[in-house]
Amino acid sequence: MGVDKTNIKSPADVVANPLPEDARSNESDTNRADVGKRPPPLLAKLFTVFLISCISFGSHWSTGVTGAMKSTIKKQMNINNTQFSLLEASEDFMATVLILLSGIITDRVGGAGMMVAGNIVYTIGSILVAAATQVRSFNFMIGGRVILALGDIATQIAQYKMFSSWFAPSNGFASTLGFELAIGKIGGFVGKSTANVIAKNTGNFSWVFWTSVFMNLFTNFTTVVFWFFTRYCNKHYLGRRDNATKEELTDKNKKFEWQKMMQLPWTLWCILAFSLFQTSAALVFSQNATELAEQRFEVDSVKAGWYSALSQYAGFFLVPCLGLFIDILGNRATIIFICGLGTFLAMALVNFAPSHGGTAASFAVYAIASALGPTSIIDSIRTTLWHQSVFGSAYALKITMNNAVNIIIRIITGALQDADNNSYQRAVQVYLFQGAAGLAIGLAIVVGTFFAQELELLQWTRWKRLTRGGPEIIQQLKEHNLVTHPRRTRRLAITGFACIMALTLGGWAAYIWGAVTGHNN
Repeated sequence: MGVDKTNIKSPADVVANPLPEDARSNESDTNRADVGKRPPPLLAKLFTVFLISCISFGSHWSTGVTGAMKSTIKKQMNINNTQFSLLEASEDFMATVLILLSGIITDRVGGAGMMVAGNIVYTIGSILVAAATQVRSFNFMIGGRVILALGDIATQIAQYKMFSSWFAPSNGFASTLGFELAIGKIGGFVGKSTANVIAKNTGNFSWVFWTSVFMNLFTNFTTVVFWFFTRYCNKHYLGRRDNATKEELTDKNKKFEWQKMMQLPWTLWCILAFSLFQTSAALVFSQNATELAEQRFEVDSVKAGWYSALSQYAGFFLVPCLGLFIDILGNRATIIFICGLGTFLAMALVNFAPSHGGTAASFAVYAIASALGPTSIIDSIRTTLWHQSVFGSAYALKITMNNAVNIIIRIITGALQDADNNSYQRAVQVYLFQGAAGLAIGLAIVVGTFFAQELELLQWTRWKRLTRGGPEIIQQLKEHNLVTHPRRTRRLAITGFACIMALTLGGWAAYIWGAVTGHNN
């Protein structure tokens, strides 16, 4: 995948004619519209980060609740492990159906509007879920989770699309992403650790979900404020640019960018392959961590909720530091490898050291590994793209893929647990396989940075990307992939899309199997 130097225009040629005729015409129209405007001040950028972080706090609070309540929900709703997995997978199922379409639409209409609409639908779904727990109806609860998922689908892509329109790689994207994820982890920790406390002190676990409704109302208010603020900024400030590529960062496009979606680089698919195993292992493990802690530590649900919350969110303080590190020093591939190694070690300890000490060690290692994953993966996706305008679609591919695999793994591990007398003895072997596969791919990406310039971009420091020939090299690589070898790039993109669609069909099959077989009687 190296660059053929003989087929690349010189930096002088690229700089002299960086845009086709129609693009230059559009740029001149934009320049006329921007007369009198000034770049957005630092305060505006910081306020953007603050608002999105508030939204993230509320949404992560709600997300952490159901997993922490697994034992309680099974007892109160009189369901088994496979049915609980079906409840969790119902949200993943809706995501696989609609999340890719949501990413394409977000690129077209913008992140702010999608966040407003999505959070309204999410709140309606959370009200239905709370009502379902009040009347103890499992089918009603699944219906509520489906509605809730529709709102979550709209907001998942939108908030990161907003970040990509304000900040470029090595110029604030990873830092702001890390700060937002840290706030989200705090919200998830509070929601997960207090869920069983609320249920125990109120005497009715439904109050946990009604509290989630109130938190969602706060999220809606913050989202509306952010929408008005975004409109103000678009009216008074210049558009942001990536200083390395001179590309204008956009929140929404003038049309659907189908052609650019077929120009996704091969390095993106490498990052998605790593996320296929590592992210899914982390998410499914987190879902079951509270009940696993109850069994391994022999404690009640309240203490187990605290232990699992610590394992999932204790590394929150590392996330903003990691974002700063990536923005300044790069080394994204190295961090991805370390994340894969940590996830594998945590899963190995869960499998081979079931004692109190071994389980505690696995939770501690997992806390560090899970803190490294999201920032490095999302920033790497953004860094590999040739076009920021399709970041929403690219990130939607990741979410679609992860949710499809989550359904398959959740149904499999739920069935294994039911067949194993509610034990995790066999279910954790699935986590180990995912951890090992993620580690192997992470190692391949690191080794690949020494042989392929496209992968080497992941390791670049801020100084290298913005100076020292970095912009010229990026332009050369872009031209090499999109002009010199466009068919190869298109074929790789089509193959990647086909693989994700195959995984999606597999996820649908697993969900339907869980819904119609005797496991859910």
